[in-house]
Amino acid sequence: MSAPQSIRSASLRGALALVATGVLAVAATLTAAGPAHAADSLGSAAAQQGRYFGAAVAANHLGETPYAATLDAEFTSVTPENEMKWDAVEPSRNTFAFGSADRIVNHARDRGTEVRGHTLVWHQQLPGWVGQLAAADLRTAMNHHITQVMTHYQGKIRSWDVVNEAFQDGSGGARRSSPFQDKLGNGYIEEAFRTARSADPDAELCYNDYNTDGANAKSDAVYAMVKDFTSRGVPIDCVGFQSHFNSASPVPADYRANLQRFADLGVDVQITELDVEGSGPAQATSYANVVKACLAVTRCTGITVWGITDMYSWRAAGTPLLFDDAYAKKPAYAAVLDALGGTSTEPGTPTPTPGTGSCTAVYSTSQAWNGGYNGQVTISAGNAPVSGWSVTLTLPEPQRATSLWNAVASWNGAGSVATVRNASYNGTLAAGASTTFGFTVTTHGNPAPPAVADCTAA
Repeated sequence: MSAPQSIRSASLRGALALVATGVLAVAATLTAAGPAHAADSLGSAAAQQGRYFGAAVAANHLGETPYAATLDAEFTSVTPENEMKWDAVEPSRNTFAFGSADRIVNHARDRGTEVRGHTLVWHQQLPGWVGQLAAADLRTAMNHHITQVMTHYQGKIRSWDVVNEAFQDGSGGARRSSPFQDKLGNGYIEEAFRTARSADPDAELCYNDYNTDGANAKSDAVYAMVKDFTSRGVPIDCVGFQSHFNSASPVPADYRANLQRFADLGVDVQITELDVEGSGPAQATSYANVVKACLAVTRCTGITVWGITDMYSWRAAGTPLLFDDAYAKKPAYAAVLDALGGTSTEPGTPTPTPGTGSCTAVYSTSQAWNGGYNGQVTISAGNAPVSGWSVTLTLPEPQRATSLWNAVASWNGAGSVATVRNASYNGTLAAGASTTFGFTVTTHGNPAPPAVADCTAA
């Protein structure tokens, strides 16, 4: 089931063909790296699988401490819920308002978190002036809107939902009536993607829709369009599957096979708006099945849940998310983390005694591919406990980090040097204990390893 029209709808380009899995020790001190540590957050666990794990975010909740803390601790990608839709960023023609969207983007970039742009062309949440335009003027306005928005965020947003929900339900895969379809015809989707590629050649361009999670008339129509686009060189890089589920619309038995058939066309696939109404084991099993399906498809590059806490979900009465109203982790959270291969810290786990002491930092490359890598830093306390830690991370130019997990980073203006500090949950270490943080880097042609130095204990 898809989200209501008022708030419905939300990738990391597929660099997942690993060409090396090396361990390259670059120690901040002459300390041998310890054994690998199991990931203890959604984002870190997904990263160890070569995926991102994201959440839809509302700018007006970022000032709430538990909301922001949960976002920063658990997720490695964010999607603005409504702040990038047409009525929000261009309410009147040629007048752009990016304030709320900028707040989300800046929050994410300050923490090394990936951003998905959502959405450029959609039949809903359009300001009234758009629908009043004649065909030629509408084409000009659509292309101008795409260009202006993508240019504003060029280099800051890795992937965009270029066109959203262009196909109708229950009509044999027909195109949905909209100002764009009715006045510009079927070609408007291709034109939108070509304009988007020109506006930001480095961004990943996605088509996004709902009720396409299994093979049906609607998903068949989307499949035919994507197949046509890839055969003719139309610039499409990924397909998003919203994946809104409940007892009446469960995870389809052919969910994984459907993802795979799209991936076989040479595009990435992402789960873009996942939520599952329900509770307890049934909800947990559905979430785990979605994660397992994504992990089974090499080109499934990430998962985004449509919100953080049940309290703010568009389906709040159905309690569809991984955190309850009090931000407590639900059984579904544990099921997702387990499916990703991570480990959860359960309530009642003893907390190391806070203290002050020394620490060491050891870097290793956990995964590498053509154009990027995942790095991991192991922080170890010395002979005394510590209650916080920080290190300096320096990326060789022109490398840039696209995500960071299990830590908080403050980057310099160029984005190449960061002071990385512990997250709220992994700063306190007993004597001799260790924790890790990780990050994903785009190399831009320079595969040299980063430098990690100056481990400082609080």
